[in-house]
Amino acid sequence: MTQFLLAFVAFIALHSLPAVPRIRSTLIGWMGHGGYIAAYSVVSTAALAWLFLSALSLDYVEIWRPRPWQAWPAFVLSPIGLFLVLAGLFSRNPFSISFRKGGEADAIVAVTRHPVLWGFLCWSVGHIPANGDLRSLLLFGGFAAFSAAGLLMLEKRARRSLGPAWPAASSQTSVIPFAAAINGKCLVTVDVPMAAAALCAAALLVWLLGGGHAVLVGADPLLFLGA
Repeated sequence: MTQFLLAFVAFIALHSLPAVPRIRSTLIGWMGHGGYIAAYSVVSTAALAWLFLSALSLDYVEIWRPRPWQAWPAFVLSPIGLFLVLAGLFSRNPFSISFRKGGEADAIVAVTRHPVLWGFLCWSVGHIPANGDLRSLLLFGGFAAFSAAGLLMLEKRARRSLGPAWPAASSQTSVIPFAAAINGKCLVTVDVPMAAAALCAAALLVWLLGGGHAVLVGADPLLFLGA
């Protein structure tokens, strides 16, 4: 449990420090934006791997016995989450996490201005019902709580960084997915980054369902669904 807690603290710290403008600007000034994104991606992947490995090393403590129907939230929410994460990273987005900066916001912002965090939230919440053990509840519940808190943190950072431009910039988007479109403030369209994200998400899902998920975590979700 100690290693898991240390890994989770390290993961949270790694993803919280860049939200501090002085730290982020210092790192970008030192490495450049491209170098910063590359280094951050490598370190984030390593921290995520450490977190998952430490969670898998914990003893299995059952809280509830999962039933086949409880896999459906993961089957529905995980593809949505994967698409939102990839679309958010591929798209220009002055409000939130993105691999690309500069220029006008891309089409995914009409869905939500924080697609990456909503993607992680969908993925983590979807996995909670299908895993009735303590370690999974700690892992996915922790991810869900961190993603929800991140929405508030990044919203505050975006307001601060955009300053006087915030009212105009945020008028055609929303924190809640599709809220701006439902209220008639914008029109949801599909651009190249969104299409690329959809293709990549589909390819990853085929790989995961074809055996990749079992390789990564030792569990085949299709077998569970048919149990």
